[in-house]
Amino acid sequence: MISLLAKALIKDYRQYASPAVRKAYGLLCGAVGICLNILLFAGKLFAGTISGSIAITADAFNNLSDAGSSLITLLGFQLAGQKPDKHHPFGHGRIEYLSGLVVSVLILLMGLELGKSSIEKILHPGEVEFSLWAIAILVASIAVKVYMCLYNRSVGKKIGSPAMRATAMDSLSDSISTAVVLAASLVGHFTGLQIDGWCGVLVALFILWTGYGAARDTISPLLGQPPTPEFVNEIESLVMAHQGVRGIHDLVVHDYGPGRLMISLHAEVPSHEDIMTLHDEIDNIERELREKLSCEAVIHMDPVVTDDIVTEEVRRKVTELVHVVDPSISIHDFRMVSGPTHTNVIFDAVVPFQFRMSDEEVAQAISRAVRTMEGNYYAVVTVEKSYI
Repeated sequence: MISLLAKALIKDYRQYASPAVRKAYGLLCGAVGICLNILLFAGKLFAGTISGSIAITADAFNNLSDAGSSLITLLGFQLAGQKPDKHHPFGHGRIEYLSGLVVSVLILLMGLELGKSSIEKILHPGEVEFSLWAIAILVASIAVKVYMCLYNRSVGKKIGSPAMRATAMDSLSDSISTAVVLAASLVGHFTGLQIDGWCGVLVALFILWTGYGAARDTISPLLGQPPTPEFVNEIESLVMAHQGVRGIHDLVVHDYGPGRLMISLHAEVPSHEDIMTLHDEIDNIERELREKLSCEAVIHMDPVVTDDIVTEEVRRKVTELVHVVDPSISIHDFRMVSGPTHTNVIFDAVVPFQFRMSDEEVAQAISRAVRTMEGNYYAVVTVEKSYI
């Protein structure tokens, strides 16, 4: 149904990277989710009332909260699609992440409320009447929720939306919780065992686990997370394809919401070439990154000596010594400053996060290693972490 509606209502519906198309998909899925969840709420409330099942009634109000979650997702896409302004020059894309976080919090609150009511049911059990109407409504509800999970997950993957992936997880948890409620009704009818409350507790625990996972996935981009290796490879391949670029480092990707990326990097260029020619090439790279990868780029030129045999040989030896300290350390921005008594080798050393040594210990270890070289060399090391 979503595919048919998308074809009918969304212009260029396959251009998933387009902000306008992303917004349209978010609004469409949110509107469909609101309608389906309200229908499920009404059906389950009726089933819970005629059967006297606390689990079915709680599941009904869970669907009502899902309608609210769909409304929040819809509003999130609407607000995130606003154009940048003087107060928010990077746009409003992160509102989509915030809407996903709100949905996650609602999932957690629903899990807590369901757990509370289920424990009360265990302490004060009551009769649960078996109703074919209730069973039919629960079976239909499971099918609807599985469908909602599938279309939200599919669309969320296509447009790269954490909010829609959170909604998909919510729908999955609903289908499983309803299946548990259905099982409790059948077991109670055929065996006489009153497990309604216990099943409610299991459902509550699953909902809490789902809410935690959804919150984790939406908080991560808000705090800042590294780009995917595939995206890094795309950037590196595009930049290195240009003549004059010998290497790149210090790549940073700033995520201001889906489709709103800004990147900065250092491009190593030969120090002996004409600076105006190199500057023109860097401008071309920034323009190509914007056109092909839809991201604004700021590139800093790092001149490197490529035509001096002595510098290249010292760089090679220093790199080998650094790898003796630890193979995971890499260096860049290498240059030499010679004096009457000694030569300073100046470079940056990149170490992984949670490295076994402190930055000061790394600098000291590298400096001691460089001092073993012939020629009276001293290392001036800046230790840094990678953002990718």
